[in-house]
Amino acid sequence: MREALFVKQNAEKWKNYEQLQTNNPDELAERFIEITNDLAYAKTFYPKSKTTSYLNGIASLLHQAIYKNKKEDVNRFTRFWKLDLPLLFFKYRRQLLYSFIFFTLSMAIGVLSAKYDDTFLRLILGDGYVNMTNENIAKGDPFGVYKQYNEFGMFLMIASNNIWVTLVTIVSGIFLSIGPVFAMMRNGIMLGAFEYYFFSKGLGAQSILVIWIHGTLEILSIIVAGGAGLVLGHGLLFPKTYTRMAAFRHSAKDAAKIALGISPIILLAAFFESFITRHTEMPVWLSITILASSLSFMVWYVIIYPIQLAKRTQYN
Repeated sequence: MREALFVKQNAEKWKNYEQLQTNNPDELAERFIEITNDLAYAKTFYPKSKTTSYLNGIASLLHQAIYKNKKEDVNRFTRFWKLDLPLLFFKYRRQLLYSFIFFTLSMAIGVLSAKYDDTFLRLILGDGYVNMTNENIAKGDPFGVYKQYNEFGMFLMIASNNIWVTLVTIVSGIFLSIGPVFAMMRNGIMLGAFEYYFFSKGLGAQSILVIWIHGTLEILSIIVAGGAGLVLGHGLLFPKTYTRMAAFRHSAKDAAKIALGISPIILLAAFFESFITRHTEMPVWLSITILASSLSFMVWYVIIYPIQLAKRTQYN
């Protein structure tokens, strides 16, 4: 590669690195590794050029920054959720948006399919679930399914299942991002058909007040997981100036951080479904408060706060 092309491809990255626009020790370490790789390349092919001297200066700057921040951070646990994870949400905001779009379009497909095809609902939800819910509606307790099991046993079952679904959704990104797209389509169609079923029975508003007590956190976490799966596939599809394997390792690390970060939210959703949703006769104001709080938190933590944080730290 000619030196001019090498500089053109990496100039913007080097400029950001030179300005040290982060205090994140992990990010500093990653930048130091990348800049030393570029420096090694420059030393090999342009040993006496100004580019090599320039990269050597940036490497020294990063080295000093790393050792300046090397002391053990006693608040590392808090830092991850306060800084690292929100910045990842900002960095991969496009992947999160794509996941949301795939899910929303698929949900619309589910609604229309259930509306115009009487057999579709049973195909998606299963005869057993539809028959059971019809019986519960006839009894005057349409959401009785949430009362069938012991709270703690139900929590363990739901939490393990949701964690498993989340991991599969993310790891499936290794198949060139096709897996997460399929997962968003599958879950979106299922949810669309599910909600249409209750609206067609005149229970739409009640279904929102009951089911979305846990569904708000659960569904939005699944969408974030879909975004993380796209992040994983992104490294394979778009390695940029890195080797495909190096880009994949970087994207896999970020996807794993997102998976870890949303795990408490998934567990909280499972707790709500097991211990709270079963109280279908709770006051409307309480249900709305839980729904609004859950939605507000997710919008703030995944969208608004990362943007504010990125502006403060000049992270891009």
